[in-house]
Amino acid sequence: MPERRPLRTDVDWIELTTTPADWNAADPALLETMLVQIQLIRTFEEAVLDLAGESLVHGPAHSSIGQEGGAVGSIVGLRSTDGVNGSHRGHHQFLAKVLTHVSGGTMSAREPFGEAVDTVLYRTMAEILGLSDGYGNGRGGSLHLQLLEAGALGTNAIVGGAVPFAAGNAWAQRRSGTGDLTLTYFGDGASQIGSVLESMNLAAAWKLPLAFFIENNIYAVSTRVEEATADPRLSVRGQGFGIPAWRVDGMDPLAVHLAVERAAERMRAGEGPVVIEAEVYRFFHQNGPYPGSAFGYRSKDEEQQWRERDPLERVAAEMTRRGLLDDDTRAALRRRAEKAVASVVDRLLESDPDASGKRRVRPELWPDPDWVDWGLRGDASELDRLEAREPTTDDAPRSRMRFIDAVARVMDRRMAEDERIIVLGEDVHRLNGGTNGATRGLVRNHGEDRVLGTPISENAFSGLGGGMALDGRYRPVVEFMYPDFLWVAADQIFNQIGKARHMFGGTNPVPYVLRTKVAMGTGYGSQHLIDPAGIFATSPGWRIVAPSTAADYVGLMNAALALDDPVLVIEHVDLYGVDDEVLADQWDYVIPPGKAAIRREGAEVTVLTYLSMVSRSAVAIESTGVDAELIDLRWLDRASLDWDTIGESIRKTNAVVIVEEGARGTSYGGWLADEIQRRFFDWLDQPIARVSGGEASPSISRVLERAAIAREPEIAAGLERVRAAASGR
Repeated sequence: MPERRPLRTDVDWIELTTTPADWNAADPALLETMLVQIQLIRTFEEAVLDLAGESLVHGPAHSSIGQEGGAVGSIVGLRSTDGVNGSHRGHHQFLAKVLTHVSGGTMSAREPFGEAVDTVLYRTMAEILGLSDGYGNGRGGSLHLQLLEAGALGTNAIVGGAVPFAAGNAWAQRRSGTGDLTLTYFGDGASQIGSVLESMNLAAAWKLPLAFFIENNIYAVSTRVEEATADPRLSVRGQGFGIPAWRVDGMDPLAVHLAVERAAERMRAGEGPVVIEAEVYRFFHQNGPYPGSAFGYRSKDEEQQWRERDPLERVAAEMTRRGLLDDDTRAALRRRAEKAVASVVDRLLESDPDASGKRRVRPELWPDPDWVDWGLRGDASELDRLEAREPTTDDAPRSRMRFIDAVARVMDRRMAEDERIIVLGEDVHRLNGGTNGATRGLVRNHGEDRVLGTPISENAFSGLGGGMALDGRYRPVVEFMYPDFLWVAADQIFNQIGKARHMFGGTNPVPYVLRTKVAMGTGYGSQHLIDPAGIFATSPGWRIVAPSTAADYVGLMNAALALDDPVLVIEHVDLYGVDDEVLADQWDYVIPPGKAAIRREGAEVTVLTYLSMVSRSAVAIESTGVDAELIDLRWLDRASLDWDTIGESIRKTNAVVIVEEGARGTSYGGWLADEIQRRFFDWLDQPIARVSGGEASPSISRVLERAAIAREPEIAAGLERVRAAASGR
């Protein structure tokens, strides 16, 4: 018989329950503050549901009524510099954090709330209604509440989507040595989601001061937690990652507070992350003013049992028992909260002149529709103080250097000049510069605390970089070994990082660089070889650069690292080994957005391309004898393209060929052709021609891979078609 030995994780997993002695020992000021905050949040949420019932909340109204104790209990003891973020049901967390910030952590049940509290209630309600006075100027609404100065990092509409950002915030806190910590809130559903579990692993490996706070409210929408997972004790997740966990009654705010207090000691001491599971109960349905029993998935008896455990009543009862609260004071607090919230609503609404007895939003409070696209990106004015140079015309001396060495050299230079730059990705700290040498020398010169080798978890580490960027103290440079891996991290790349600036009001910088390489022709097959330009060009918020020369790479990467926007830097393996030229001893210049390069002047057709297809197009042009004007786009996104150079060329040639290497389905050229058609239709004498690969992703077979991508023969054929069309043949 084989020998069997039971294994244990030896990781603490504790259920914490309060006793009467705990309530007796609790600071009266703490209990009073919790009571006031829970009452204010409860009253605020009741008003939100009333407004939703009047169809004045555009979109969902995910109320937190019943769950306030978990939020208040966990946040009331935090510093303003501690961070919190959460999911779509986050009004209570946001309000608890901002109220704690503006009040200094102490609130009275007997005194007026004050102007600062009134402002919080007003701006939060304005945001939920989508109005210009909201914290995000109406952009975020109920789902995206943020106030960075209070440590409220932003609520999130994607289940579990905010967790990697919280890891990034916690990394910034640890690196800064402040002793601050981050709490990230998510529910029972998110406990099974990849971004959450990947972030747990990363936080544990790097000992980040991050609390994974699970609000286990028993249901997703209508599906019970027991139906979704084999072990509904969700705090067990910590065991698999070596993370200690606490399990508490979330309807007991003091129990939550005590658990977080103990967890915070560990995090502030540098001992790494924790998991806290608070069992709570939303008194209403997933969305709107009706209980779950109205939809048949919960019984009225169940709901009544949970209402008897109301956290508001629990705190009030314990304070009354201790002689800290009487009925008159409690009633006066409730009236004061109702008056404060009603006053806020009155400032936002008015009688509807077109519907008797109904209310409407005051028209002057709606955002200006002309502002709809503002804040997708910044204005790039941060580059104004930097030296701009044009390598194609600069008369500086040249020196020879391989393209890949220029990649490493400019990053080394920037890291030496800017302590905020942090490089992270898989194997970037090993193999003498990662898998291609792009990070060569960076660990030696700047240390492993700035060149971070990550686990294989693009979802987690790309989002962690997003949290670092939003923190503002660091500039992450994230490497994806292959661009196809962006699909693994699509939520973080597109829903989170790309949209963060705009959806939170358009004012918060997101300085984030994502490096990746196109590797068509290397035999890696269908899951490693895409060109991501078309995907990113059709996704809001991203700038895109695609250098074709080493000298351009220096200027474009310097610009990317100075911008306060997310920038995708696309490289190509065909260029890495090229013996190229750079401007001798010039490593600080930028090539700003809106600066394409004319590689060849011509009058017959305008050729638009980028990366390795620039040199391939030059070869094809010479082989055909077509008098083509070859434009290296460099910047590829809508806001950064050099439309002046493109337009001037089209007005001269009256014909366009867009050249790219990869598949037509994810093509950049399809998007670009549409833009050119809209802008320059009157100067086109024939349809825009496109040269690209086929429909399929490149295969492993050398023959099939070559058939799937474009090279010089395909470019030459495209040029000949344009010439034939121009001559009427």
